[in-house]
Amino acid sequence: MSALKDKKSSLKYLGLYSPDVQAQIKTMLDKDTLGEFLLKKYPHQHTINNDKMLRDYVMGIKNKRLRQSAPISKIIYDKKIHVVNNALGLHTFVSRVQGNKLKSKNEIRISEMFKVAPEPFLEMIVVHELAHIKEKNHDKAFYQLCQHMLPDYHQLEFEMRLYLTQVECKGEIY
Repeated sequence: MSALKDKKSSLKYLGLYSPDVQAQIKTMLDKDTLGEFLLKKYPHQHTINNDKMLRDYVMGIKNKRLRQSAPISKIIYDKKIHVVNNALGLHTFVSRVQGNKLKSKNEIRISEMFKVAPEPFLEMIVVHELAHIKEKNHDKAFYQLCQHMLPDYHQLEFEMRLYLTQVECKGEIY
C-alpha cells in the first residue's frame, strides 16, 4: 500500500493523465532519465529574474496577444505561492470603492519557483494568467483563448508538469 501511495504522490501533477502516461513517467523517474529528457528539450533557463523584468515580459505578451484587455496593475514573482496548493500563478481581480467610483485592478503573481525554469514554461504560465483577464473559469472558452495566444499551450502545460514532477522527486535540473 505504501509503494502505491508513494507512486501516486510523486505523480500528483500528472493525476489527470492516462495510467499509461503515468507509468511511462514513473519509469523515467525510476531510471533517473526525466531530468535528462527535459534538459535535452529545454537546455536553458530563462533570465527573467526580477519583478521589473517579469512585468516587461508579461506586458510584451499582453500587448502582442491580448491587446484589447483590461490593464494590469501589478505583476510580480510571489514567494508565497507554492505549487503544492496547485497554483503556479495567480490572477486576482480586486474591486474597491473610492469616493463615488468603483475602481478595479488586475494583478498577476507568478510562483517564485519559476525564476529558475525554461522560458517556454514561464510563457505558458503567463498566457494562462492573462487568459483569466478575459475568461475567469477554466472552461472551453478559457482553454481556446490559451491556445489562441500560445498554439502549443497543452504540450507546454504537460511538459511543465513533468518539470514540476522532476523538481519535487529528484531536484532542480538548472
